[in-house]
Amino acid sequence: MVRIKERYLLVNILYPPDPPKTTKTSVPDSVVQHQPTVEKLTPAALLKAIRAEVAALFGDYGLGALEGHLSVKYLSLATSTFILRCARAHYQMLWAALFLMDRVPAKGGRPCIFRVVRVSGTMRKAEEEAIRQARGLILAAKQEASSAPAHPTAADQDVRGSFALDTTDSASDDAAMDQDDG
Repeated sequence: MVRIKERYLLVNILYPPDPPKTTKTSVPDSVVQHQPTVEKLTPAALLKAIRAEVAALFGDYGLGALEGHLSVKYLSLATSTFILRCARAHYQMLWAALFLMDRVPAKGGRPCIFRVVRVSGTMRKAEEEAIRQARGLILAAKQEASSAPAHPTAADQDVRGSFALDTTDSASDDAAMDQDDG
């Protein structure tokens, strides 16, 4: 008996920063892009949007190829991550549809980017990668938060903005300072 070959796609939903809100905030950049999905996103709504995108791109052939094998195995709104299962022969078609989707498939969905992080032959490896990425994101956010100044005031920002650091020829500057000293 032949086993049906499947692929599992681990996908992150990334939210680009809003253009009017490009001012620097105290939130690390990695956290800004990996926001939780606050819309009422359900596995059924996600599948419906993916099928609509596949139909727009590949027509009836695409719908027929993914019909019996496409399913959402895991959906986390907190981490904006999901795992899709599809037939091995057609995972590129699914990947292309995800690449071209530009909004969260919910009522009033925000603009977003669906990034395929890993394609795996087993659910276990996709889950392990999701856990590894979540840990890495937490560590990166902690590192960015600890390296940033606590709460800069407006006066601090004005002082920092008025000075420019030029490190192009620091050796000659050091030599000049030594000559001035004595």
